[in-house]
Amino acid sequence: MELVSRPGLTDRRRALEEEALPHLDSLYRYALRLAGDATLAEDLVQDTILKAFRSWSNYRPGTNARAWLFTILRNTLISQYRRRRHHAENVDISEVDGYTVFDEVQAPDPGERFFAQLVDGEVIQAIDSLPGGYREVLVLSDVEELTYEEIADIVEVPIGTVKSRLHRARRLLQRLLYDYAVEMGYIETDHACCVGAA
Repeated sequence: MELVSRPGLTDRRRALEEEALPHLDSLYRYALRLAGDATLAEDLVQDTILKAFRSWSNYRPGTNARAWLFTILRNTLISQYRRRRHHAENVDISEVDGYTVFDEVQAPDPGERFFAQLVDGEVIQAIDSLPGGYREVLVLSDVEELTYEEIADIVEVPIGTVKSRLHRARRLLQRLLYDYAVEMGYIETDHACCVGAA
């Protein structure tokens, strides 16, 4: 592959594979919750990895690669959204770069492992129904286990805003899943009358 044969690209690709590719599942989960569509999520992850590869010199080894990649992914999504609002995009498939990040590491269905680990579709549906800003911080915190500081850097808001959005997201999620939790036996019905009113 020509990409690998040029000086410096082999080292950059190796570094990217070591630091960034282990986070593909996390990137895909985040992209899926933001985009709401598996195909768009895969494209976002692909674009994110390509952008990370091209700007690898901006990454400081030893820092949080996952948070850096989440920031790239989020900015890519915002840029794509703004571009689509102004004009429709036509893509010539012959112009697409031959480097794909999924060749060696992607399972046949990248979301398969993710969905297998979740309780079920009710939880996913409830998360997806949250307002975007709440859904985003909830996924970054409770699914991806990032710190408040990392989330604040990614979504470009103060830490207090992250905490507030996360608190509200959890409360909304609690309300959305309350009946389901009672039905599944996670909450006893005698205690349910008092909790549901909160």
